[in-house]
Amino acid sequence: MQPFPGRVTSQANDRRDTMLRYANLALLILFPIAWFAPLMRAGLLPLFGLSEISIITGLQSLWQSDVFLALLVTLFALFAPYAKTLGLALIHFGLMRRRTLPALQFLGKLAMADIFLIALYIVIAKGVGVGRVETAWGLYFFTACILASITIGQLTEKKLRKS
Repeated sequence: MQPFPGRVTSQANDRRDTMLRYANLALLILFPIAWFAPLMRAGLLPLFGLSEISIITGLQSLWQSDVFLALLVTLFALFAPYAKTLGLALIHFGLMRRRTLPALQFLGKLAMADIFLIALYIVIAKGVGVGRVETAWGLYFFTACILASITIGQLTEKKLRKS
């Protein structure tokens, strides 16, 4: 089975295509890890311990207080990146038409909006100065997953344009 159906490629291109496939499939595992990873640590006063906040724990709180914002974050942080990754995998294996790639790229941009939203919350919380907020490794991990997804999408689009 050729890496991207419908074209003849060299052995080096086949390896690159295979690596692109595996990198994309790895995101199907990495995204759920990123959703549970701590994005930030927050606390009201410096004397007390900081609570870790992940995308999932943040969503749980949002569903209780602001349903509309919870829907947006669910779309941006969970649905958009995972749907894009699944769509790219289907394209890589020849199970979805190439014409869907622009829509998948748009989903990747929606996912990037979530990172900006989280960063905005951190800036606002730090600016108010009521409590203490520290970024955690999960924010960087989630950002890396989103950027990897965007890169894989761009490389896929470039390869499909050549064929």
